Amino acid sequence: MMPAPIRLRELIRTIRTARTQAEEREMIQKECAAIRSSFREEDNTYRCRNVAKLLYMHMLGYPAHFGQLECLKLIASQKFTDKRIGYLGAMLLLDERQDVHLLMTNCIKNDLNHSTQFVQGLALCTLGCMGSSEMCRDLAGEVEKLLKTSNSYLRKKAALCAVHVIRKVPELMEMFLPATKNLLNEKNHGVLHTSVVLLTEMCERSPDMLAHFRKNEKLVPQLVRILKNLIMSGYSPEHDVSGISDPFLQVRILRLLRILGRNDDDSSEAMNDILAQVATNTETSKNVGNAILYETVLTIMDIKSESGLRVLAINILGRFLLNNDKNIRYVALTSLLKTVQTDHNAVQRHRSTIVDCLKDLDVSIKRRAMELSFALVNGNNIRGMMKELLYFLDSCEPEFKADCASGIFLAAEKYAPSKRWHIDTIMRVLTTAGSYVRDDAVPNLIQLITNSVEMHAYTVQRLYKAILGDYSQQPLVQVAAWCIGEYGDLLVSGQCEEEEPIQVTEDEVLDILESVLISNMSTSVTRGYALTAIMKLSTRFTCTVNRIKKVVSIYGSSIDVELQQRAVEYNALFKKYDHMRSALLERMPVMEKVTTNGPTEIVQTNGETEPAPLETKPPPTGPQPTSQANDLLDLLGGNDITPVIPTVPTSKPASAGGELLDLLGDINLTGSPAAAATPSSVPQISQPPFLLDGLSSQPLFNDITTGIPSITAYSKNGLKIEFTFERSNTNPSVTVITIQASNSTELDMTDFVFQAAVPKTFQLQLLSPSSSIVPAFNTGTITQVIKVLNPQKQQLRMRIKLTYNHKGSAMQDLAEVNNFPPQSWQ
Repeated sequence: MMPAPIRLRELIRTIRTARTQAEEREMIQKECAAIRSSFREEDNTYRCRNVAKLLYMHMLGYPAHFGQLECLKLIASQKFTDKRIGYLGAMLLLDERQDVHLLMTNCIKNDLNHSTQFVQGLALCTLGCMGSSEMCRDLAGEVEKLLKTSNSYLRKKAALCAVHVIRKVPELMEMFLPATKNLLNEKNHGVLHTSVVLLTEMCERSPDMLAHFRKNEKLVPQLVRILKNLIMSGYSPEHDVSGISDPFLQVRILRLLRILGRNDDDSSEAMNDILAQVATNTETSKNVGNAILYETVLTIMDIKSESGLRVLAINILGRFLLNNDKNIRYVALTSLLKTVQTDHNAVQRHRSTIVDCLKDLDVSIKRRAMELSFALVNGNNIRGMMKELLYFLDSCEPEFKADCASGIFLAAEKYAPSKRWHIDTIMRVLTTAGSYVRDDAVPNLIQLITNSVEMHAYTVQRLYKAILGDYSQQPLVQVAAWCIGEYGDLLVSGQCEEEEPIQVTEDEVLDILESVLISNMSTSVTRGYALTAIMKLSTRFTCTVNRIKKVVSIYGSSIDVELQQRAVEYNALFKKYDHMRSALLERMPVMEKVTTNGPTEIVQTNGETEPAPLETKPPPTGPQPTSQANDLLDLLGGNDITPVIPTVPTSKPASAGGELLDLLGDINLTGSPAAAATPSSVPQISQPPFLLDGLSSQPLFNDITTGIPSITAYSKNGLKIEFTFERSNTNPSVTVITIQASNSTELDMTDFVFQAAVPKTFQLQLLSPSSSIVPAFNTGTITQVIKVLNPQKQQLRMRIKLTYNHKGSAMQDLAEVNNFPPQSWQ
């Protein structure tokens, strides 16, 4: 006869004495061998003890699958202690993937009808934990009977088991409907809690059940009564947590009210008063009270609540921002970010508190505060908010600078009160965080300066002073070099009226540009800007032309091929083509943001001008290749579309674009071809001016219509695209959509391109995105603005195409967006 195995407590003590992992493994293997021997000999006396030890080893991460059948034997035993360990083992070691679990069905059925409530409770717990769909179908009847019993111990366990049954077999939901009628009349808190969980599951899974509970069962008044009793009842030691009566039940009821009140006026009206009571009577000094208040805020924001109640909810979030707990502050910022589009004015009242959060030491809070601050920017507060955000840009960590700079650029483009302010703001960003700005910042600022004719002297003087002795911010140096090349004569003449002019000689200007050329901090692109600026000054300056010739000739033998080529071409201008030099280097005309519009494409260039040296080359006279435009025709089903733009046949076969998916599909509201939007990589083709061009160079709207709910246009593979909307009161045909792309996966999404297409009755314009990288773990977003002209006030429909690289693979997906809120197009 084998000696009695050691007890579980002794095994735990022995394992804890192990000094190394290898020693622990040796102890476990030795004990497992002894347990196996005992199982082989069918030792019924110590089976319970052995399975308990096996479960402990399983919890430590060691294999314990050989004990599965022993668990079933324990479940079949008549002793409660055996059953308890057997059911615990079944919940830990068995799941739907093992066929062994089906052998339990008969035992569970017998135990559900057992005379002892504790045995019945074990069976309910096991079925609710790991019951498969087959087991749930077979045993749902027994669960439903126990749900109607008068025993509160069994009813609460049966309610949770019913939740599992409904998740596994949704069609069995109606079986539990009669049993739910009296559940909320129960006094026992455990039964009430589990009943609310069951009702929540049924309402979430079935719209029919939701309608039934709203209308027939009058569920909202019952829940309101229970919640009112919880708030008004005195001290209850059994359910009290930090002075608040049963906060877990309160939170569950608030979540169920949120589901019942969503998009339902009557239900929302019935719960307005109790939500106001909870919001005003709950103690906020402890975290328990804050948890209830947070659920109350979410419920108020999700139902059709009164405006005063929504303001109360936002004020609660405002108080959260003053809390010392970082988690509460983060939760408040995240919630305000979700509500800022619908309750913009109420959130604006807490602007100063939100801006203060930019100084928080916690980076997560700082990021949320930055995103919310940009969401609060409008035409009225642009100056104050930009002052705070520029101060933040000065002092923030490097990982924030790129997103902050992009946000400032977008806000300045939308709401700039004047061109001078716009130019000053962008120059300040370039001075502070020039190496972090997106690629199109330089050409966009150059275009802005070019179009502001009255600001040329002021701008060139500011830029000249900004780069004196500091070439660390390369984008700023590039813009300065371009402007000095264009407007160097204004700098030397001292014609600045906006501020006191400085006295600069031609030689001092050339000294600066030559310093840029030889500086170790200058990139190849920056040197190209500087060399071209020097060349341009040969027509602006009169006394230093020989010096300019000398500088240009020196770089004719540069080891940088790009610089060498430019210098050789400029030397040729001085010698062979000197008669053409002044014409080729004359001042740039005012630049327009070029868009094209037709059935095949809409291209937004955002003023991305070529570097100045290329201006010396005459424009090509032959036809431009149109293969990419033809690809777009194929993308939209080009066989049936007559393009507005005349295209020149190329050697590319007509079927070359046939592999591309049809972007528009069947979107065609009027039977006419559709207008698509494409990224700015497509070549520009001359077309009639776009109707929205006038909007792109000025603030979008100072008289915006707020209250348009945002939508989630796309959510798949960790990528989420959200649309928020603005409309002008003076031009209601134009809708401005701001997209926000976020990434919840663990790796960044790179080379992100968003494309959109709408029916031809609309006109659509895509502005430049804030970045091409969607950061991982939702640590940042890409924003992009879409303008849609809808003169006929038709329902808005859109097909979007997303391309990006993720985990080393090129990803591409199409989606159709049809759930635009009526306020965005009516």
